[in-house]
Amino acid sequence: MRVVAGERKGIPLRAIAGTTTRPTTDKVKEALFNIIGPFFEGGIALDLFAGSGGLGIEALSRGAEKAIFIEKDRRAVQVLKENIKKCRYEEFSEVYCTDASRAVKALLKRDIQIDYLFVDPPYKKLEYYDYISFLVEGGKLADDAIIVCEHSTEVQLPDAYGRYSCIRDETYGNTIISIYRMN
Repeated sequence: MRVVAGERKGIPLRAIAGTTTRPTTDKVKEALFNIIGPFFEGGIALDLFAGSGGLGIEALSRGAEKAIFIEKDRRAVQVLKENIKKCRYEEFSEVYCTDASRAVKALLKRDIQIDYLFVDPPYKKLEYYDYISFLVEGGKLADDAIIVCEHSTEVQLPDAYGRYSCIRDETYGNTIISIYRMN
């Protein structure tokens, strides 16, 4: 696993040993960012279920000004922090070792607008995709926000989350990337 493009291109990222997380492969990450826009001009990324932080770090490397990482597994958070440090993104990152439910509740209380929302929960946990609705209904996504969901081919996500409609689905093996934008 590595940073695919941008100012930190090529920096190797550590993954968590074991089966508690499922890092996005470089191939899928590169395809995903080519779809949503190869480079960004600022904005805030939220990497929900961050694991080792590959998606949020990639967003920072491609021009996001800040990334918020949510991960409840303590071992994953240690690796995530190491990856952020290796990429020299400490001052542009917020890392929270908590479950997504608690994190979303806290985000709903903040004065924040999320521009890039990455949702890659454990594949069998369908209820975790509901957090997207909570953030949309709570007004926490910018009007031009991009929502990216990584999910199993066995999971059928809704056509829309509020005013954000699915504009594209791409399948990579047993993984689907669903991208939502406001219509």
